[in-house]
Amino acid sequence: MHSTQAPTPIRWESHVCLPLHPATSFAPIERLRAQGVHYASLNVGMDMNPLSQILPVIAGYRATIAAQPARYRLATSLADIAHARASGQIAIGFDLEGAVPLLEQPAMVALFAALGVRQIHFAYNRNNAVAGGCHDVPQGLGALGRQMVQAVNAAGVLMDCAHTGRQCSLDIMAASSQPVVFSHANPLALVAHGRNITDEQIRACAATGGVVCISGVSVFLGSARPTVQDVARHAAYVAGLVGVQHVGIGLDYGWTQAGLDDTPPGDFDPAYWWPQSAGYGRGIADIRYVPQDAWSHLQAALQATGMTAAEAALVMGGNMHRVAQQVWL
Repeated sequence: MHSTQAPTPIRWESHVCLPLHPATSFAPIERLRAQGVHYASLNVGMDMNPLSQILPVIAGYRATIAAQPARYRLATSLADIAHARASGQIAIGFDLEGAVPLLEQPAMVALFAALGVRQIHFAYNRNNAVAGGCHDVPQGLGALGRQMVQAVNAAGVLMDCAHTGRQCSLDIMAASSQPVVFSHANPLALVAHGRNITDEQIRACAATGGVVCISGVSVFLGSARPTVQDVARHAAYVAGLVGVQHVGIGLDYGWTQAGLDDTPPGDFDPAYWWPQSAGYGRGIADIRYVPQDAWSHLQAALQATGMTAAEAALVMGGNMHRVAQQVWL
């Protein structure tokens, strides 16, 4: 006899960070799985990380996923997510934060896609040869940047604008032939921080058919000890501005693990990437995250803002799933 019970609405975590080390434990991802998250986008590198660090991380993460098939599944397609959802696994895709690892070669996008990268943004806080960052001198999108947008669209990868400068993000959204997302970003209208995005950016994202995914980071939520209610408040603001169909969740958890050093090699200066003048205080030392059981309480918090259960389900994953259906090959 077949069950007629409707499947659990999809839960899509748009951005989380484990230590960038091949030996990283996936215990935090297991906690997301236990809370019913069906898909998580896992960062594999930023602009400050060279390929000599990023590629072993991808190899290590892939090996961990392959070694625990009862728990994890590498997401190369929406079919992988559907399989994970039906079998109690969590599907995992990778995301790249910045274009520096692309080495100014658009063909690198397809190579990273083949390794499991399903989402890319082009500038991590600072300007580079491809795009402008949100904590740097304003820089629009040049010819190479437009080629990179085309490469992301052609590879079936989600075009992301988190960490990107305001004008550059608007240029990217104008250049993209596919919906664009902000995988972890919050409204500037609620908290005045340079990483947060303007109403103009939010409207432009929605106009592409995209989604703004709310971060769970303290300084972007405007709360020293952020709660799931803070996340819901920011989600409700975006929903009120452009509609609930353009809101998602990207809590941006950043976990450390004892004994693992993922500091970028060479002359790495945290104060450059997270400048005190931009509102980071002691670099990123003051950053806090929503509690690690946030996914268990998100639906109730979203509904407390006035959303229906169906609208909360869209925010918790339905909207990002819709965009991936359109974008992913």
